[in-house]
Amino acid sequence: MICSDVCEIRKEPVICPTTTMPTTTPTPSVPTCPEWNVTQNVTFLLCNCTMAKCIENNTIEIVPYECPPIEMITCANGKKPVLVDDEYKCCKRYVCDCVYVSCPRSIIISFRSEVVTLINHNLLGAAQLEARKNGKRLKLPYSQYGVKILDSGINLVLEIPHLKVVITFGITGFSVSLPYTDFGSNTQGHCGTCNNNQADDCKLPGGQLLENCAVMADFWPAKHIEQPDCLIPSVPPTNKPEPPPTLTPCKPDSICHLLKSRLFEACHPFVSPDNFYQGCIFDSCHVSNPVVECTSLQTYAAACAQAGVCLHWRNHTTLCASGCPSNKVYKPCGPAEQSTCEDNPNESRMNFTTEGCFCPDGMKLFNKDSGICVEKCGCLDPEGNPREFNERFDYKCQTCICNEYTKSIACKPKECPTAPVTNCTGPGFVMVDTTNPSDHCCSAFVCQCNSNTCPTTNLNCPIGYIPVVSVPEGKCCPERICEPKRVCVHKDTEYQPGSAVPAAPCQNCRCTNELDPNSDLFKITCEYQKCKTDCHLGYEYLETDSDECCGKCVQTHCIVSLNETKKLLKAGDSWSAPENKCQHYTCVELGDTLTMFKSHIVCPPFQQSNCQPGTIQTAADGCCKICVEREKACKTVSMKTVVMHKGCQSYNEVEMPYCEGTCNTYTKYSKEAAAMQHSCSCCKETRSSNRTVDLHCLNGDVVPYTYIHVEECGCGHTDCTTAAAQPARRRRSSTLV
Repeated sequence: MICSDVCEIRKEPVICPTTTMPTTTPTPSVPTCPEWNVTQNVTFLLCNCTMAKCIENNTIEIVPYECPPIEMITCANGKKPVLVDDEYKCCKRYVCDCVYVSCPRSIIISFRSEVVTLINHNLLGAAQLEARKNGKRLKLPYSQYGVKILDSGINLVLEIPHLKVVITFGITGFSVSLPYTDFGSNTQGHCGTCNNNQADDCKLPGGQLLENCAVMADFWPAKHIEQPDCLIPSVPPTNKPEPPPTLTPCKPDSICHLLKSRLFEACHPFVSPDNFYQGCIFDSCHVSNPVVECTSLQTYAAACAQAGVCLHWRNHTTLCASGCPSNKVYKPCGPAEQSTCEDNPNESRMNFTTEGCFCPDGMKLFNKDSGICVEKCGCLDPEGNPREFNERFDYKCQTCICNEYTKSIACKPKECPTAPVTNCTGPGFVMVDTTNPSDHCCSAFVCQCNSNTCPTTNLNCPIGYIPVVSVPEGKCCPERICEPKRVCVHKDTEYQPGSAVPAAPCQNCRCTNELDPNSDLFKITCEYQKCKTDCHLGYEYLETDSDECCGKCVQTHCIVSLNETKKLLKAGDSWSAPENKCQHYTCVELGDTLTMFKSHIVCPPFQQSNCQPGTIQTAADGCCKICVEREKACKTVSMKTVVMHKGCQSYNEVEMPYCEGTCNTYTKYSKEAAAMQHSCSCCKETRSSNRTVDLHCLNGDVVPYTYIHVEECGCGHTDCTTAAAQPARRRRSSTLV
């Protein structure tokens, strides 16, 4: 048997079981015992643990067979020693079976004519194990030519019953268990020497011992594994072995400490965890895939299981979880070959345990191929589902039964009852021969809807309703229902909620959003009008004789609003404010409306100097001043004229008052002067001011013009000249003008 890794570093232990009897070909010069075919002085097993020694000439001497005392030994691999028979099956002694730990991508097993490769795809990124033979994937379980392979759900287990060899190949590593009786000191290569001495494991094919097993591994390639002779010739190394690499110390991953924790404490007295712990530390420091660290824990748990200690360790770490399917349960020590409904009591079975995914207690596998757990045995239906013996079921319009005697499924066409004929009622329904809805294997006459036979649907609805066409449940043809709109209806007219609705006199009606339970339309609410009797100032509420519900506010007064004072005036009345008698307010009736007119009295020019003393007073209107004017006296006369100067003139007339009237002028004799005394006065301005007006010229220029504005006139004294006196003398007898 050869174990190999698919990477460059290959592991190739060569295992050749040997059984030898102490035989020697006699020579003529040495006396022999021909009957026993042994030479002189040779000791051999006679029978029943009795030894004999050939003396000469067919004479033998009986030699007592003494068993040495049984000595307990310590196995270097940490396993518990096993008690075995010696070569003659007469005495007992302790030996150490050989177990190897490792984590390759694949392992190749060659036994007789069988070459099987176990492959671990987990290291390549997919958690999958498979067994191949001649390049083709094997369907498990597999049993041919003395090799048995099965899948426990976690491990692939390969057994060679003839050699009592068990190989457990898992996702995180594999182990090879070899009995010492056939393989003690009979292995080499990656598997070591199987002599309970790990110091001489790293030997080259020529027998040279190296200190570094990693260097030794390159000299054991897996070649010519299919030839019958499994011995590898002793070829000395062509290259000088490289020195061992320097390992950098590192801190082991936390998963390694579980091996020495209370989790595995029950196994420590039976299997030492030291070697497994060192292997875990090495993997943690030098292997990039952290799942490989589970190898040490898995292998140690397997060794514990062989020692009779089963530990549920996987549920203490998520990195090494079992991942069993929902229909299976994880067991650390389950039967390597699980019980099935097809077990043959005369057929040999794997009698060792392994961890894996097993059927729950009380259940067994239906068969080795299905992986289905059942409580009771029976048959598998065409869909692969288990059926109990004598169980009847329907499958694809057949009636089937699980036959207990043949342990197979027997089916026959299903018998259908005569389909009853029914009458179709209701528009649109027609009779159709179709599949029975309660049994798709049988036919039945049913009434089905054919909408093409439905009558025309009337879509007219009253005002306020909208037609809705639907097919009621259980019917075929569409039916119309009139659903109410969200409106009010009055005299065949729709009104939206909140809008006014015309109704009886003296009522105010409005569409609400309250539903009328009788019509499902919105209600119309009405209330009598409330007459507004409060009228504004100047108006009076008067009832009417017409059909109107309410009277009206009729205007009776005009209102004068002046500052904060309001004055009511009847038609024809006038009013002036005491502080301004020149402003008159008069209430005038125009048709049915009273209108206030405002007028302003413009007083004529008033010059107090033109009045006779003591005659100044206010006119009856209380606005203008009046007086008794002096006759022909000097006074101010108003005049308006257009000012013209050098071809330019004002746009509007300008007020230019002037003085006019007579003043006292006389001539009388003065006794004191003994001559005529003359007194002359003229009517002239006594107060004036300069004012300016703009004159507009033909060329477009605007020029200012200043003139004298007479504000007050009076009589002013002036000298009387002779010329001026002469006329008086001549008019002495005439009328003085």
